Amino acid sequence: MEKISIIVPCFNEDKALPLFYEELIKNIKKFPENVDFEILFINDGSKDNTLNVIKELKSKDDRIQYISFSRNFGKEAAIFAGLENASGDYVTLMDADLQDPPSLLLEMYNYVSKENYDAVGTKRVNRKGEPIVRSFFSKIFYRLINKMTAFEMVDGARDFVFMKRNVLDAIISLKEYNRYSKGLFSFVGFNVKWIEYKNIPRVAGKTKWSFWKLTQYALEGITAFSTAPLILSSIIGLIFCVVSFLLIIAIIFKTLILGDPTSGWPSMVCIIFMVSGIQLFSLGIIGQYLSKTYLEVKQRPIYIVKEKSK
Repeated sequence: MEKISIIVPCFNEDKALPLFYEELIKNIKKFPENVDFEILFINDGSKDNTLNVIKELKSKDDRIQYISFSRNFGKEAAIFAGLENASGDYVTLMDADLQDPPSLLLEMYNYVSKENYDAVGTKRVNRKGEPIVRSFFSKIFYRLINKMTAFEMVDGARDFVFMKRNVLDAIISLKEYNRYSKGLFSFVGFNVKWIEYKNIPRVAGKTKWSFWKLTQYALEGITAFSTAPLILSSIIGLIFCVVSFLLIIAIIFKTLILGDPTSGWPSMVCIIFMVSGIQLFSLGIIGQYLSKTYLEVKQRPIYIVKEKSK
């Protein structure tokens, strides 16, 4: 028998869960008889009826297990908890809103079990239904981060990944507190097959990702996998030193040789404001890296379990 663990992070998904479960079971039945399943729901401190819905589903299906957090720790913590507690030979991550189609599961399993692939990833070929501004900045983010890192992060990649046990073990060996799963999956490498599909709208509920949260998540990814912003701040500082030196020479030449004294405080104020802004910008970059170091050094748990089924 082979066992597949399906990890489903949940945050306020009580309306979507019954629909997700129904669609998932429909596709699970297509698998060979020698394949068993573990469906592991991670309740990330939901404020609605999510946990009760999970318990109700578990009462009907022994394959369902759950972990419930003491509060909302975020999707990255939920993903790590699922990966850390999965017991299957193969593991996959899925969102409960059906934006990760269960109909792809059998195809993903066949690629990993029958062909020379360690994992199968999914990516969207379009962003239909998303705000134009969000789609634009998402594309910019992937262009930037791929120029900053030594490995490629696929534009449009989802957390919907199907992997062998050795890939899972590599990912959970990375115990860092500041987690960015898309980057971690790319970092560990292995032989990955990518499946493309069109964007699918949520089946129920509302997205938990505001523009501000996505911006924070993007900054998390950049600071977690690149030191390029630190180099950028150093380069900007060097450029301003050179420019200021050249301007000092120009002012001396203009005053002593041409007899044209420099005057005008408004221009001086503008220069001071601009240079101060550059300094604060550079300090902000350094502060971001220091804050990440601070959080790592404290070694607080990534998540805290309030209740679990096993």
